[in-house]
Amino acid sequence: MEYNDQLNLLIKNALAEDIGDGDHSTLSSIDAGVKGKAVLKIKEDGILAGMVVAEKIFRFVQPDIDFTALKKDGDAMQFGEVAFEVEARVHTILKTERLVLNTMQRMSGIATLTKLYTDKLKGYTTRLLDTRKTTPNFRLLEKEAVRIGGGFNHRFGLFDMIMLKDNHIDYCGSIEKAIHKAYEYVQTVKPRLKIEVETRTIEDVKRVMAVGKINRIMLDNFTPALIIEALKIINKQYETEASGGINLNNIQSYAATGVDFISSGAVIHQAKSLDLSLKAFLPVKDARI
Repeated sequence: MEYNDQLNLLIKNALAEDIGDGDHSTLSSIDAGVKGKAVLKIKEDGILAGMVVAEKIFRFVQPDIDFTALKKDGDAMQFGEVAFEVEARVHTILKTERLVLNTMQRMSGIATLTKLYTDKLKGYTTRLLDTRKTTPNFRLLEKEAVRIGGGFNHRFGLFDMIMLKDNHIDYCGSIEKAIHKAYEYVQTVKPRLKIEVETRTIEDVKRVMAVGKINRIMLDNFTPALIIEALKIINKQYETEASGGINLNNIQSYAATGVDFISSGAVIHQAKSLDLSLKAFLPVKDARI
């Protein structure tokens, strides 16, 4: 499914969850044709994310809105600034308000935390990856927020890359058997699908190198010293990824090893939503659209 199709489905389901059989607070108190204006006020410093999505949410309900962006995704934001203005039917604004805010607050929190991580990687060749440790049914936008914050996306789901992790290897019987079976699967069932294999020890790395047939080696819970040792064995024959126990305090020591990627679930699951507010102006008197 293409990105826009996924986004439209996400918006459709989220609005259905919130609106149900009707926004009765609005339906009971405001005439259907009244036009209004609202502004998105920033109440906390950070990195702004979700501007493009916010406009799509409004237009999903009412395509002919007037949306004026005063900032863009990835901009630094400060308390007191205004991110956008929107003019639409008041019913549209009130039906979409909570979804717009929930989305932008969550995305901005992730982008802000990601930016802290990626700033630590300046001057190194290592790139920051996210993981599948995401909120169910919101992964599309959480991963978009990581990109806005300067990170890169790992696989989106179980379907776009083979990752042989510890449980796969243990259930299969051995690291060699898992690699051979995955490689055969790619050749016969899913051509061009990349294969990554998780290693837990230096011995695992040596065993993977003896087999080959993969694209990337994950070094899981390795210390920086062990990563340096592993990289000598791998000798740039495959991409490398460090994972596990990496945080803002130690990420530079991992990047200094020269590993290609560092993956972090924390940039999503440890992010704190930032404070934003959609403030509606009084409806334009007698305006109809």
